[in-house]
Amino acid sequence: MDAWDVVADAAENLYPARMQMALSLGWHIIFSCFGIAFPLLTVFTEWRGHRRGDAVLTGLAHTWAKAMGVLFAAGAVSGTLLSFEMGILWPGLMDRFGEIYGFPFVLEGFAFFIEAIFVGIYLFGWNRLSPRAHMLSALPMIASGMAGAFFVVTANAWMNNPTGFRLDGDGRVIDARPWAAMFGPSTWPQVVHMLLGAYMVAGFTIASVYAVGMLRGRRDRRHHLGLLIPLTLAAAVTPVQIVVGDWIANTVAENQPAKLAAMEGLYRTTAGAPLTVGGLYYDEGLHYGLEIPKALSLLIHHDPNGVVQGLEEFPADERPPVNVVHLAFDTMVGLGSALLLLAVVLGFTWWRRRRIPRTPWFLRAVAVSGVAAVLALEAGWVTTEVGRQPWIVYGIMRTAEAVSPAPGLFLGFYAVVVIYLLLTALTVFVLRRMARSGDTPAPQEVDAEPPDRSPGEVALR
Repeated sequence: MDAWDVVADAAENLYPARMQMALSLGWHIIFSCFGIAFPLLTVFTEWRGHRRGDAVLTGLAHTWAKAMGVLFAAGAVSGTLLSFEMGILWPGLMDRFGEIYGFPFVLEGFAFFIEAIFVGIYLFGWNRLSPRAHMLSALPMIASGMAGAFFVVTANAWMNNPTGFRLDGDGRVIDARPWAAMFGPSTWPQVVHMLLGAYMVAGFTIASVYAVGMLRGRRDRRHHLGLLIPLTLAAAVTPVQIVVGDWIANTVAENQPAKLAAMEGLYRTTAGAPLTVGGLYYDEGLHYGLEIPKALSLLIHHDPNGVVQGLEEFPADERPPVNVVHLAFDTMVGLGSALLLLAVVLGFTWWRRRRIPRTPWFLRAVAVSGVAAVLALEAGWVTTEVGRQPWIVYGIMRTAEAVSPAPGLFLGFYAVVVIYLLLTALTVFVLRRMARSGDTPAPQEVDAEPPDRSPGEVALR
């Protein structure tokens, strides 16, 4: 096979490789969120239960711990597949930048093993360890879950803003400094954004399960606590996430102006650039969108007349697919704003009346908030990853240069689709069986909400 054949095979493989990676990452990221946030919620609930001598709280924590174990196992499978895919699908990236890019994944491996060990101790320690020892055993599990997320996100942040090395005249990496590479300009904004996103996804999704149960008439205290605890966490971090989103937008504007231009569908470099909601990009412009005059310049430069670079500044073959990036970004912002409104309603009602809103519409909103949070997370990662295209290492290496030329990548994609379908079905089946086995409330939980008490008062008894 000569060089031209290799190039042709690589170009043909780009689509299936990207589809397989998108599916794997999109599936795994959801389970990663639960791996980060679910342990914190579970241990907090257990701690409150022991402190108050509350059997309902400790029982709820025990149920959550078992669900956490199932989700951790599913996430471990998808994470293992991803580790193989990095080498199989993108050998060009690993061959050229492996000593830098691979370093945080090595550290993530250590974090994963520590987390797995203490997940096992925590799950099998119920009723075998003292309450204090049992809760202390969860602290390394919580810390290592967050550390694993940190290391993975630093690798992605490096792809967006590669630092910590030099290239020689032949384009080979020299003077590699893996530690420095982990702390580029995008690292902290992306890490904080991801951690807060994990708390939002886990909090809203867990609360949505109990909201559905309450809409079906299950108004026992277990359901009120199951909704209130995770919803409070998610509602508390949502306003902070909006602020961090502004931080990321400013980082992107400074380091990846082509991505920002695609996010806003801005073709012409503009002073006093508008912020456009919705719309479709074609004929070198965004059409049918709702424009907010000078808002983009104000957000990016804190100056309504600030200059924002447009897509015209970049060669056509170095621009990301605008409609995908713009619509994904709008989806993320729109859903995030809706979740912020839900958090405001909860906070305002609790401040005024010390209870959650009584209207069924509030429960309906909570019931769909989990799906909304997941979609917002996925849309955010689409914006990040597709917005970097055509680069796998921004400004240095194109995605097409990194893909494997090996034949048959479509077969691998189909195999991964089947694996994830089976894994999803099995995970849902196990969780539903667990939910059904825990549906019958304990005697002290029945009629836990007297007619003259508000749901919030019942939850805090």
